[in-house]
Order: sequence, then structure tokens, then C-alpha cells
Amino acid sequence: MSNTYYRDGTRPFVSVSGLRKSYGAHRVLDGIDLAIPQGSVFSLLGPNGAGKTTTVQILSTLIKPDAGEVWVAGHELAREPDAVRAAIGVTGQFSAVDGFLTGEENLRLMADLLHLGRAEGRARVRELLERFDLAGAARRPAATYSGGMRRRLDLAMTMVGTPRLIFLDEPTTGLDPRSRRTMWEIVRELVRRDGVTIFLTTQYLEEADELADRIALLSQGRLVAEGTPQELKRMVPGGHIVVRFADADGYRRAAGHVGASSCDEEALTVQIPDAGGVRTLRGLLEWLDSHAVEVAELSVHSPDLDDVFLTLTSDTPAREGAAGPSSTQEASR
Repeated sequence: MSNTYYRDGTRPFVSVSGLRKSYGAHRVLDGIDLAIPQGSVFSLLGPNGAGKTTTVQILSTLIKPDAGEVWVAGHELAREPDAVRAAIGVTGQFSAVDGFLTGEENLRLMADLLHLGRAEGRARVRELLERFDLAGAARRPAATYSGGMRRRLDLAMTMVGTPRLIFLDEPTTGLDPRSRRTMWEIVRELVRRDGVTIFLTTQYLEEADELADRIALLSQGRLVAEGTPQELKRMVPGGHIVVRFADADGYRRAAGHVGASSCDEEALTVQIPDAGGVRTLRGLLEWLDSHAVEVAELSVHSPDLDDVFLTLTSDTPAREGAAGPSSTQEASR
């Protein structure tokens, strides 16, 4: 496939064309195409074994593809892997924090590994401790940190090198709801303030819905859908209206006349497919009003990313990396 460009002639910050990878006879990736704008959050979703880990490993230069073309930050991965590595950071599912070192020492270690000068490194460490709300715990061993603090420190360590693209793998696994939302706000701030591009992999579909500008759905090594969260939700059926009636008389009068797909006489509820959106709801309300049927509760349910995921991905996942190095990592998700 030819290089990917936008209409104005510019190239996406991450451009992937015809990406393929096999281990023996097992094809893990079967012609993946991606285009990710700079300063956005892109989420790759898929069932276990779909090819997510292999995709990230290729884009982060850990393994080589069998075919395809990849550009990251204006550099072709095959010819300029060092330039690609200089532009990216990886925050894995499992923390890279050293629990025996303090938060400050973890960050200073990263600054030394990146060959920052002493003055520059110390200034960068102070900045990141403040920014990630870790200054008060800077001299405590990281082993004493809460799960949310360790994830913030892990991401701060990734930011020492000022990456332009961050691969963010399962950033909130095991965190409580408050810590999850704190991480979400940090991710939004990285994009908004720094212009960082985020490549997010997560099993929490709510997280992808909250953060991602665009989502790609991977199944058995192939992209089966891509778009904004709202665009993906419009791809699948599943919208419906649930009505709970105030009395048994109203339930009996309505059950046979409102096109219900299911009825529960004990709960006095009916479920009606919402095929026409507002028109279906308006027609229902007009019928209820004209027949003086009293309603105790009415709710409208729209398809969510769970519906998209279950509808568009295969029931039987591929065994990604069955003969290759990524099988253990992908099986853990």
C-alpha cells in the first residue's frame, strides 16, 4: 500500500500500511492500516489474542514486521528505528517502578539513563514530581506508594525523556474509581498541554469511551471497525426503550400495542426496540398519552462500546503468538 497522507499533503503522526506478522503458519496481523493524528488519543481494542500486543511491539521497535510500512513522528521505522525510539515512550501494564528506590530516585535514574545533564535532570525531576502530585512523597520508597501513586510515578518516568508518542498499556488496571479518574485527567492533560499522542490499549471499554478520539477494533489480526466512539456505537443495533407501568391495567393495555420485543408481567415492564430514535420515542409517548396510560418509569438505552465489542469481534479469539514471543503477554490480558 502507498504511503498514507491527509488531503493537505501532511502525513499522520503515526502511519501504518499493510502491517503483517506471522509466527510459523499462524498469522497474527493480517494487513493492518492505521492513521493517528498528532496530539490525540487513539485506542486499540480487541479480545485476547486479537493482535494488540504484537501491534504495539512492532510500533515500539521491539519486534520486526514481516511486511508493511510504518512511519512514526516523520521517521520510517524500518530505516530509522533509533529516531523512532527517541520519539516514543512506553508505560506498560506492569509497573517499571523500583520499589526500593524513592520516587525521586526512580526519576533521577531515568534522567541518568537518558544522559540528561545534572542540572537539567534535577530540574526535570522536580517538575515531574510537582506535575504528577508526588512532591510530598518524593523521598519515600516507592514500595510504600498506593497503586494510583505508583501508576503516576510510572507515567512520570516515561515523561522524563519528553516523548512525543506514549504507548499506554492498561493504565488503570487495579485502581479504585477515584484513582482511575485522576489518571484519566493526567492523560487528557498530556494531550492538551504537551501535544503528546497517546496509543492506548485497555480492556475497560468505558476508559476508551472516555479518553479516545478514535478507536480501532481488532479481531483475529484484522481491523473490523475504526472511528470515533459515537461512530462505532451507530454501527450496531441494540437501542431500546424500557417502560414500567404504574398498574397492571396499563401494562395489559399497552403490552400488545406498542411493538414490545419482550414483556415482564410481574415487573409490569415492556422493552421496545428503538429503531427510529426520537421518532420511536415520540410515537410511544403520543400513544401513551392518547390512551391515558400511566407510566411509573421510562428509560432510553443506547448501544455502548460493550455492544460494539461483542457484535463486531469474533466469538473465538485467535491464538496470537502461539509460536512467537508475544503469546505470554497477550494471554495475560
